[in-house]
Formats: sequence, structure tokens, C-alpha cells
Amino acid sequence: MFPVPKILIVDDEPRMCDSLRILLSGQDYEVVTATSGHEALAFLSEDAFDIVLMDIVMPDMNGYQLMDHINSRRPDTFVIVITGHATLDSAVRALRKGAYDYLKKPFEYDELLKTVQNAINQKKLMSENAILNGKLAISEDRYRYLVQNSPDMIYTLDKHGNFTFVNSAAERLIGYKTNELIGKHYTSVIYDEDLEKARWFFNEKRTGDRTAAGVKIRLNVYNGNQNTGCEKKYRTVELKSTGMYDKPTAEKNTNYLGTHGVARDISDRLLLESQLQQAQKMEALGTLAGGIAHDFNNLLMGIEGNAALMLLDIDYSHPHYDKLKKIEQCVKNGADLTQQLLGFARSGKYQAKPTNLNDLVYRSSEMFGRTKKEIRIHTKFQPDLWTAEVDQVQIEQVLLNLYINAWQAMPMGGELFLQTENVTLDDLQVKPYGIHSGRYVKVAVTDTGTGMDKATLGKIFDPFFTTKEPGRGTGLGLASAYGIIKNHFGVINVYSEKGLGSTFQFYLPASEAKVIDKTESEKDILRGQETILIIDDEKMIIDVGKEIMENLGYEVLIAGCGKEAVEVYRYYQDKIAMVILDMIMPDMGGKETYDQLKALDADIKVLLASGYSLNGQAKEILAHGCDSFIQKPFNIRELSHKLREILDKK
Repeated sequence: MFPVPKILIVDDEPRMCDSLRILLSGQDYEVVTATSGHEALAFLSEDAFDIVLMDIVMPDMNGYQLMDHINSRRPDTFVIVITGHATLDSAVRALRKGAYDYLKKPFEYDELLKTVQNAINQKKLMSENAILNGKLAISEDRYRYLVQNSPDMIYTLDKHGNFTFVNSAAERLIGYKTNELIGKHYTSVIYDEDLEKARWFFNEKRTGDRTAAGVKIRLNVYNGNQNTGCEKKYRTVELKSTGMYDKPTAEKNTNYLGTHGVARDISDRLLLESQLQQAQKMEALGTLAGGIAHDFNNLLMGIEGNAALMLLDIDYSHPHYDKLKKIEQCVKNGADLTQQLLGFARSGKYQAKPTNLNDLVYRSSEMFGRTKKEIRIHTKFQPDLWTAEVDQVQIEQVLLNLYINAWQAMPMGGELFLQTENVTLDDLQVKPYGIHSGRYVKVAVTDTGTGMDKATLGKIFDPFFTTKEPGRGTGLGLASAYGIIKNHFGVINVYSEKGLGSTFQFYLPASEAKVIDKTESEKDILRGQETILIIDDEKMIIDVGKEIMENLGYEVLIAGCGKEAVEVYRYYQDKIAMVILDMIMPDMGGKETYDQLKALDADIKVLLASGYSLNGQAKEILAHGCDSFIQKPFNIRELSHKLREILDKK
């Protein structure tokens, strides 16, 4: 509510002051009188008045001088001039100094009251406008803050499609400063392949329910130099836009003014969705790969077993000896292939064993070289290379990823240099990587390809980062290599310059363990006479396994499923010295079969055999007391040693 108006009357005639005071007080105004300019200034210095009624001619200070003081100290005060010496010049002078009105003595009281009331009404209106303007300013500040600090790009276009406003999110999103976009046509920021879509949606003319909402548009990322010939990068936004008109569109004769819209960056969301889809696909492929490897290993077991049985009956002079040995080598190569499939299915679970990295690098490069004959491979291996305890399948995957990266950097062919080296890293060298100082085995992969700039080097190990065009790479290879090396407590780095090729180096901790020599002679086969129960749902495995065991001197009982095995063991428990148990069977799996056998005999000796690797369920069975594990396909020598290792154990 507006307070009671306060009026100051200034006139050197006391009777005039009293007369006006009585008149205005009767209208519910608060009235104060002063008979001189100096007295009026004293009142004005202590209090604020809505209106000052004053004479022009006064002895100590004329009205114009008093008005100057009022304008400087109380600019919101309205001045009404009342004088008996009115001339046109004096009236104009008073109005120029800001007087609200000018009355000539003598005047009608009604005229005075009307003038005062009009001044009060105008002052009230100005006060209300000031409040509204203040609220509007606060609202605009709040709106401006919200708009400028919004993570979404907010924009307006004129009817020609030129930017008239864009918030600061544009710079964060696509690299353009606000002043760089104002006046530019919207097509300057649209990815080329989305121009047709943007014509309808980014430059939206519709309103209401028909407007663009949830439309995906790609915007070019400005790099400061668009004439480099480099591939343009973009960000994907989700668009919500509507047309602007001078009247509600339901009315006739409306004029289109432009478009305003909000573009939300969904690039990271799409990346996460892609990663999730990729992870789900990898999980499904891993499960499929594991199943294929298991079945394939069972087939290889049948081939290996029959070839081994034939070799037991002949010596090297037999005409089929070499062919049978080649069959065994093919089985071994097939088993290596299934090891890679099983490594893929393990999804990052490692089986470390002492390894000579010279052999691993040589084997992987030979395989790669057979498929990429345009790449010339050079090797320089450290003699007496230290041993490293690694998951061979995973490190082989690292090497293949590095080879493929090098090949893609040399589309016209080139040179690939592979080097191994024993190195000792001190505290200063390992500090940036958070690993321990000491002995390491170093592997370097160098290509003569296109090389990389500093910006690319900074992101080269980021998941899903790729410099290749869509469809040429997932951006997972080097990120996977980084993760594998890190999980082996090693470090991987890269050195590169544009046009000068790249060198990837990784360091793995050296080990004192000895590499197990897989070569075994014929006399290494160990024999026995105990009774062994073979449990497997594959008839081929049962048949070849029974014949192998009998050739090794053992008496053999067989069971084609878990339930049958429990019954056979219950009946022949005192006779059976050991069980060879398949892990995957249809009616009763290896874990349940093992538990039931263990319930019959707490001291039972069990060798777990599977086409799967030592992982998951197999580890769980071993943790419950199973004696050992052997992976199919295995050869007779390996099996004979496993049997004696378990049977001879106290």
C-alpha cells in the first residue's frame, strides 16, 4: 500500500503557507510548511517528500535555486511551482528544470487539488513501475544466469535462419564463441549429412504438438582452422525447437519471426549406450566362443587320442609315423586356436605362467605375417631373455592389437620392427607409472606408418577413441592392450611424430621362475595298474580314453553321465583308485557329480578334465578339494604324468 503522501509548502508569505496547509491536510495529505528556501532545504535534508509546492520569488533563495538543490538531492520529488510573477519565460525555465506543473496566483483551489492529485497519481504509477522494473530486472538476471549456465545450447534464429542469440554452451559444445555465431546461418554448424534434416527441425517453423522434440542432429566441432583438410568431428545433440510468430498461430495473418530451440548434447550418452551394447555383444560372443572351444576341444581330443594310440604301436621307421606326428601337430595348432577363443571368453581373467616372450613374439608375428604379406617384419630378440609370468593368450592379444594398429598406419605397406630386451628400471623411471623398480622384460613394436600428433597421443589409450573412419575400428584395441599390461603390473607407452611412424613399448616384470619345457620323449610315459573310472557324456571321449588308459596298464570303468557315475562308484568304491571327471554334462554337471562322489568317499581322488579352460566352475570344484585339472585335448604323456602325480600322492 502506498503511504500517506507528504507535501512540503515553500512560500515567504506565512498566510499562504497556512492556507495551503489547511486545504491539503483536509485531503488526508501530510503537510509541512517552510517560509524560506533555507528552511525548506533543512526539511528536505531530514525527510523525503512526494511533492514540493513552492513560490519562485523568495528573499533568501529563489525557486530556481531551490529546484537545483532538489534535483541533486531528492530527484524523485515532484515540484509544482506557484507564483504571482508568472511570465512565459519563467514558466518555461521552471519546466526545463523539471517542474511537474506551473500555477499562477491567484488560482482556484480545485485546480490546485487536481494538479496535486495528478502528481500523486503519477508518482504512484512511477513507483509501481520502478518495483515492476526491479522485479523484471531480477527476473531477467535470473533468466540470463540460467540460460548462460545451462549445459544445453539455447539459440534463436531470425526468419532467414541466421543466429540472433546463442548461449555460452555453444562454446563448450562445438567450440564457437557467442559473437562468432551471431549473424551466421545455422547451416554453418550442421554436419553435412544432417543438413536436410536440420532444414526441417533445427530451423523449425511449426508450433505446438507438431514441433521438433527428441530429434538427433550432429553439429560440427569448430577447431579454429577448418581448411586443414582433416576429418571434421561432430557432437550429437537432441533437439527441441519451435517457431516464433508475432501473434498466436491460431490467429490469422501471423508473421513468422524465426525459431528458438534447445540442443542437448547426448554424445556421451550415445557413447555409453554403445559401450553397453558392445559389452553385451562381447559377453554373448564370449559365451559363444567358450561353447565352440569346448566342443572343438572334445573333437581334437578324439583325434589326438586315436593318433597317439597308433603311435604307441609303431616307431619312427614306420611309413605313417611322420603323418601321425603331423596330425598331432595339427591338433596342437587347433588347441592353440581354442585357447585364444577361451581367452576371449574369460573376459579379463588371467592364467599366468612362466613365459619366454621371444617365443610369444615370434609365434604371434609369424601368424600375423602370413595374413599381411605387404608388411615386412624384422625381429631383434635379446638372447637369454628373462622369464615373465604372463597370461600367454592375453599378451598375444596385446601383440596382435599392436600389429594391427601398425598395419592400419601403413595402408600401402611398410616395415614392422619387433625387439625384446632385458632392462632394469630405477625408482626415478618407474615413479610416473606407479610400478615397482627392478628387472623388466621390454617389448618394442615400431612401424614406419603415418605417425600421430600430440593431441592424438594424449588419447590413444582411451576406450573407443579412434582416428579411423566409422566401420574401420572400434577404438578398443589399444585400450584393451593398456588394460592387460596394467593388470600384469607392467607399463605401456608410445612415442610418435606425425609422418615418422610410431613405437609402442611395454614392460613386464621379470620372474625367477623357469619356463616349462613342453618337449617330452617317448620314454617319459608313465604307467600303472590301478582301476580308474572315466566319466564323460561324449562316447568318442569315453572310447578313446578307455583305450589309452588300458594301453597305460590301468583297468578302466566308464560312466556316460553323472548319475551313472555315482551308482558305479557306489558299487565299485573299494576297487576304484581314481576318477577322471568331465565338467560339462547334460543331466548332472561336474560340480554336482563331484559333490555326490565326495559324499560317498571323502578321500576320493579326482582329475577334472574339460574342453573349457581353468576358470569359473572348474576353479570352484578345485577349491572344494578336487586334486587337479587337465585341459582337453591332452596327449598321452601329459595324462600319464597327471595320473601318477595324483595316484602317488599320500
